[in-house]
Amino acid sequence: MKKYLYPSLLVVFGLLAAAIFFFKKPEHRTPELKERHGDLAAGGEWLNTKAAIEGLLAKLRTNPDDHKSRLLLAQAYMQEARVTGDHPYYDGAAMELLEEVLKAEPENFEALCCKASLCLTQHHFAQGLGIAEQAQKLNPNSGFVYGLLTDANVEMGHYDEAVKVADKMNALRPDLAAYARVSYLREIYGDVPGAIQAMDLAAKAGYVGLEQTEWTRVALGHLYEVSGDTARARAYYQMALTARPGYAYALAGLGRMAAAHKDYAKAIGLYKQARITVKDYAFSDELTDLYRLNDQPDEAKKMAEESIDMLANAAKEADSNEQMGHYADRELAYAYLKTNELDKALEHAKIEYARRPDNIDVNETMAWVLYKRGQFAEAQKYMQVARRTGSKNPVLLCRAGLILTKMGKTAEGQTLIEQSLKTAPYLNPDVEAEGKKMLAAR
Repeated sequence: MKKYLYPSLLVVFGLLAAAIFFFKKPEHRTPELKERHGDLAAGGEWLNTKAAIEGLLAKLRTNPDDHKSRLLLAQAYMQEARVTGDHPYYDGAAMELLEEVLKAEPENFEALCCKASLCLTQHHFAQGLGIAEQAQKLNPNSGFVYGLLTDANVEMGHYDEAVKVADKMNALRPDLAAYARVSYLREIYGDVPGAIQAMDLAAKAGYVGLEQTEWTRVALGHLYEVSGDTARARAYYQMALTARPGYAYALAGLGRMAAAHKDYAKAIGLYKQARITVKDYAFSDELTDLYRLNDQPDEAKKMAEESIDMLANAAKEADSNEQMGHYADRELAYAYLKTNELDKALEHAKIEYARRPDNIDVNETMAWVLYKRGQFAEAQKYMQVARRTGSKNPVLLCRAGLILTKMGKTAEGQTLIEQSLKTAPYLNPDVEAEGKKMLAAR
C-alpha cells in the first residue's frame, strides 16, 4: 500500500496547486506614474507631486482595498493630465482607478464627480452631464458639482441652465473655479468686459504659479485678445510664463502676439517650444497656419496631416469606448478644411452636430464647413443658431459677415467683417484672408 502513497500525494498536491492558480483572486495592476521631462520636471512641484503619488502607490501595494488612496491617486492623475497634456494615458489611468472605487462604493460622491469631469475632458458631454446630475442628488450643497453641471450644460448648448447652476456655484463657494465659469458664460453672452472682470477675480483667487492659476491668467490674456487689446494680452501671458516657467499655454499666447506682428518665425519657435512641453492638438493646428504664413508649405502640409492623425486616433478610440477616447469630430472638421477635404469636413461636422445640436460652437462649425462648400443658404441657418447668445468673438463675427455677404445682405455682412478685422484679425488666418478678399471686392 505504501508504494502507492507517494504518487497519490503528488496528485493531491498538484490538484491543490491548480486550484490555487485558477481560483485565487487576481492581482489588480495599478497604473504607474510616468516621468516628466524638460521644463515640466524642473522645480519643487514635480518632486512634491512625485513623492505624493509614489506614497499613494505604496499604500495601494500594501492594501489593494484602500479606496481612499485609489481615489486620491485618480485625482492626482487627472491633474497630471492637465499639466503634461498626456490625456490618453492619465485620463485612462484615472478612469480605471475610479471604476474600481465605484465598483466597491457606487455612491461615492467624489468618485462620481471625478468620473463626470473625465467624461467632460474626453468630450463625452451627455454622459458627463448625466453623471454630474447623479452626483448632485447625493450632495446638492457642493460647489464643485455645480461647476461640472455648468460645463456640461454649456457644452450641450443649455445656456440658460448653465447660468442657473453657475449662480448656485458662486453662492455656495465663490473661488477661482466659480469666477472662471462666470467669465466664460459672460463671454458667451457677448459681455467681454464682464468676462474680463470675472476672470481677473479668478486669477487673483489662486496661488501664483499653480497650473490652475496660470491657466486663468492665460484665459484672461485671451479675453484681452478678443477685445483687441494685445498689449494687455501680452502682459498677462508674460506674467503667467514668469510665474510658471515653460508654461505651454503662455508660450502659445506669446506666439499669437508674435503672429499678430507678422513675426512668424518667432511665433513658430514659441509654438514648437509649447508643443514639446505639452501634447495638445491645438499647437499643431496653429503651427499649420504659421508655416503657411511663413511660406513653408511642406512643413504646413506635414503639420496638417499630423493634426488629422492625432485627432483621428482619438476619435477611433472614442468610437469603441463609450467612456474614454476623445470625441474630436468638431476639431477634425476644421482640420480637414485645412487639407481641402470638404466631404470629410462635412462628415465630421455632422457627427458632432448630431451629438449636441444646440451648442453655438458646433453650429458655427457647421456653418463654416457649408460656407466653404458654397452652400451659403444652408450655412446661414446654422450661423443664426451660432449667434443666438450674442457672442462677440471676432472669428464668429467675420464668418457671419462672410455668409451674410454671400446671401446678398452686403451692408450688414461687411460691417461685421470690418468689425472683426479691426479687433483681432490674426486669430484665424483663413478667416482673415476671406474677410480681406470680400472687402476688396466691393
